[in-house]
Amino acid sequence: MTLNDLKNDWISEFSQPMMIAGPCSAESEAQMLETARRIKETNAQVPIFRAGIWKPRTKPNGFEGVGVIGLNWLKKVKQEYGFKTATEVANAHHVAAALEADVDILWIGARSTVNPFTVQEIAEALKGTKKTVLVKNPVNPDLALWIGALERLLGQNIENLGVIHRGFSTYQKTKYRNNPNWQIALDFKSQFPNIPMLVDPSHICGNRTGLADITQEALNVGYQGAIIETHSNPDEAWSDASQQITPEVLAELISNLKVRNSGLAGFDNEMGRHRTLISDIDFQMIELLSQRMKISEQIGKLKKENDIAIFQPERWKVITEYAVQKAKETGMSQDFIEKVFKAIHEESIEKQNNIMINRM
Repeated sequence: MTLNDLKNDWISEFSQPMMIAGPCSAESEAQMLETARRIKETNAQVPIFRAGIWKPRTKPNGFEGVGVIGLNWLKKVKQEYGFKTATEVANAHHVAAALEADVDILWIGARSTVNPFTVQEIAEALKGTKKTVLVKNPVNPDLALWIGALERLLGQNIENLGVIHRGFSTYQKTKYRNNPNWQIALDFKSQFPNIPMLVDPSHICGNRTGLADITQEALNVGYQGAIIETHSNPDEAWSDASQQITPEVLAELISNLKVRNSGLAGFDNEMGRHRTLISDIDFQMIELLSQRMKISEQIGKLKKENDIAIFQPERWKVITEYAVQKAKETGMSQDFIEKVFKAIHEESIEKQNNIMINRM
């Protein structure tokens, strides 16, 4: 059996979009029950309650989760409010404890997905389970690692699988905590349309701004749901406070989502994919142009300190020759490429001019 052979009937149990919500971290029984109660009282279509029991942190000595005791609170949420439950597992010990607590859905986090040894340990501990296992994309943009993690699980006869797109880490600072890099996620979806994909806007955004937009964008390109961090008192959360929302805000977000279902669904999905990829590329271009202008500013400072003229004809000649070369290589219009480079060069000169006359 291969990944393409999986039926993944588990997803049909839930209405679309399938929503998973709950706090980043379990902090206390009271916090868990209040969050669950308020999600229930909003009548939001959320069948699955999530909470981090063990929290892998970037640096030591921070809050790393309450541990096994939190599983008892998850059980109580299930008993009192009827939610199915979900949590992250990162080793065989976590798996054993989660299975004993009858957690319904387990997910493998981005830091674990990146390590084949860790994934193999988790897969062997889960061997033959009928539980649903979701795999977050690896921290770095590596499609092969993501697919490999699923293949390791399938190798242990785990057949109820899904993936979570939570974005990819980047050295560059952007408006996202983790860049969506939609191309990689959509490449996965194209290869394995039978494997349900959820979006994790909380980790993509890293704050409350943009959660609705990212979730809607994912639904527009055929994702089946989302996992959104929700806390009874987000500002006081012990981890990732800035990206969590209240149950009431969650309910409003969900109520405003639009799931397309028309005779042109195939066309809409394909068009949506193309538009999403264009938006992603546009965002990357703007970020790169911003970085380029910052370098131009540094060059401007050097020119000012050394009394060097801003415009350097030889440099402009190199740029235009490069533009002609790239136009030929890419099959794009030479005139178009030259216009783009000219606009960039003019903006660069303007920034350096401002430095020369002390405007910056």
